[in-house]
Amino acid sequence: MAEEKVTRKLTTILAADVEGYTRLMRADEEATLKTLGEYREIINGLIARHEGRVFSTGGDSVLAEFGSAVEAVRCAISCQEEISSRNAELADDRKLMFRIGINVGDVMVRDGDLFGDGVNVAARLEGLAEAGGVCISGSVFEQIKHKLSLGFEDMGLQEIKNIAEPVSAYRLVPGQVSVSADATAATKPSDGKNWRMPAIAVVVAVLVAMVGAALWWQPWAPEFEPASVERMAFPLPGKPSIAVLPFDNLTGDTEQEYFADGITNDIITDLSKFSRLFVIASHSTFTYKGKPVKVQQVAEDLGVRYVLEGSVQRSGDQIRINAQLIDATSGRHLWAERYERDTEELFAVQTEIIETIVATLAFRVDEVERERVLHKDTENLAAYDYFLLGDKKFLVFTKEAMTEARTLLEKAIELDPNYAHAYAQLAFVHSYLHMYNWTEDTDRSLEIALEMARKAVALNPDDYYNHWILGRAYKNNRDFDRGMAGYERALELNPNDASLLAEMVNILVQIGRAEDGVAQSKLAMRINPHYPDWYLWNLGWAQYFTGEYEEALASLKRMSNPPNGVRRTLAAVLVRLGRDEEARAVIAAFREQEPDFTVATMENFAFQNRAYLERWMADLRTAGLPD
Repeated sequence: MAEEKVTRKLTTILAADVEGYTRLMRADEEATLKTLGEYREIINGLIARHEGRVFSTGGDSVLAEFGSAVEAVRCAISCQEEISSRNAELADDRKLMFRIGINVGDVMVRDGDLFGDGVNVAARLEGLAEAGGVCISGSVFEQIKHKLSLGFEDMGLQEIKNIAEPVSAYRLVPGQVSVSADATAATKPSDGKNWRMPAIAVVVAVLVAMVGAALWWQPWAPEFEPASVERMAFPLPGKPSIAVLPFDNLTGDTEQEYFADGITNDIITDLSKFSRLFVIASHSTFTYKGKPVKVQQVAEDLGVRYVLEGSVQRSGDQIRINAQLIDATSGRHLWAERYERDTEELFAVQTEIIETIVATLAFRVDEVERERVLHKDTENLAAYDYFLLGDKKFLVFTKEAMTEARTLLEKAIELDPNYAHAYAQLAFVHSYLHMYNWTEDTDRSLEIALEMARKAVALNPDDYYNHWILGRAYKNNRDFDRGMAGYERALELNPNDASLLAEMVNILVQIGRAEDGVAQSKLAMRINPHYPDWYLWNLGWAQYFTGEYEEALASLKRMSNPPNGVRRTLAAVLVRLGRDEEARAVIAAFREQEPDFTVATMENFAFQNRAYLERWMADLRTAGLPD
């Protein structure tokens, strides 16, 4: 096959997109798309009128090429003026505000498409522009400064991502346009009219420019009302804290929710592996899913400084991810990026988002840790799909759903036999199939859980989740030393996973370290403020063994939907508080659902600390549980 011919040329690139497009789509997709279509026609017509051509579009973005920097700038101002006029007819929350960046640079040309730094710089400058504004590079400024009577502010040198050298940038100052955007330079009037303004108009223009500049260019002015540190439900941690809100599914297909949720969970998991970050657990952030919520409210509810929000749109072989990082305490957006890639590049995009966040939060992450954290177990998107579907079924937590999860995870492993995370999750599934007797051969499920967990660690020994599951599998097999080693290694690799911290309480109690279990439960609840019921169960269980009986009772009573097994702990706590009659009523209710459960049954519970188990058995015997 003949190679595609690639040539180079110097040209002017205009890049434009809609500020807050994700928010607008979330609020009203149909109205936003309708308005975007109308504005697209306006922009395309103005580009053609100014002798430019559109060479790329995607979603709300436009990339156009011009033979003249002067015409590109005139076109940009014409677009903003016309769109501003159209926006005046819309409600404030429905206005589409475009940002435009322009650059003159060398580009590569292949089959009419343009590539290279010349295009990339224009796209990055667009990100520096204000909503309704225009930002140009120094190379554009040099081309137009003596040809157009416009007011520009020098923004100085800007560090541009993936561009080796800083780029000088200029921002169009509102109110300082002294001629119509469609007019030519003063030396070349477009239609022979006298464009000099009356004296009063000049004064007004100057005043507007001064006020506009004061409002527009103050770098300390917040973009929204900042979160109040004083109103936060928890004190800010001593290290940068972040909550990742569920990414919106813009596909329009509810069956694709799992994909957007999976990407959100992956980003949370990868960020949580950085020991220098405090990351809120997904269980807490997913309580905001599908709800209109203000960033500052999220920060105050969860006690964090930074919030990441975004959206996912998947269509065929294409994927689009929008993400923005916000400092809720200052009321400013720190970073925003749009990724439009082939679906096969999904994992690269996730890695890029994480790296950018870490860089934005000014961390110095050494290369070894970076490689460990950002390692991906699979590049097979079909296997990843099956994994996400299996994980979704796992969370339903019924016998039928757990069986389906097993089948889906086995399919993921079939597609990628080296998919470590899939082996680990399959081990987790088998551990529950064993625990709840949801399979005919429970002993075999226990063996498979250990086998799958060992396989996961062998494939990726740097993933905390694999060590967590291996520790759990060893614990279930009563190998407490290896079990504890697995949990501790998982905790070293990821100190921020709230569910790991909370679930590890079980083994801490079973080996006789109930005090550590209480402390770890409370830390898990701080990382995951909207914690599930079972966190309280584990906390109350640990508090029972530390002798904090009133605290244990309070923890158990706070559960919103306690399962029957909680009554075993509750009855023992009531006995210790001298409330034997209540304890007997609790055990009677427990035995209505599990009539075959006896004190002897408790010998099956995995305890290394025999004194703990005997205390529990004695208290339940007092509460009326038969031997």
